[in-house]
Amino acid sequence: MSQKTLVLLKPDTIQKSLIGTILARFEQKGLKVIGLKMLQMDQSLCDSHYSDHVSKGFYKFLAGFMMSGPIVAIAIEGHDAIKVVRTMCGATNPADALPGTIRGDFAKNIDNNIIHSSDSEEAGTVEIARFFKENELFTYGRELAA
Repeated sequence: MSQKTLVLLKPDTIQKSLIGTILARFEQKGLKVIGLKMLQMDQSLCDSHYSDHVSKGFYKFLAGFMMSGPIVAIAIEGHDAIKVVRTMCGATNPADALPGTIRGDFAKNIDNNIIHSSDSEEAGTVEIARFFKENELFTYGRELAA
């Protein structure tokens, strides 16, 4: 089943010059990038995106980290995209992430864990709409790839 999901490359990804490396992994897996942009999170966007965490003790640190530099938002489409992307990302805590996963290969610690991905179809829909306008998402075939 084709799904859409949101991926955020966090400030540590940009600082480590890993944008292309991580994008390549998704494309090589056969997923389609249907939206892509670099932006700076502000407090309002951060509060909206992490609304489940705003009241938690670690939120101030998380928000500060997410607003500390640019991020890259990626809308991805593909067969079982949510499960595939989350598997590729690896465990949230890099200490538990397997080698070969994005976090297992590149993340430093739980506070700097490189990447976010939607955890459900509903979250994917809401999160993509939060970061992309309708005219910033694209539909295309792969005829020229053959």
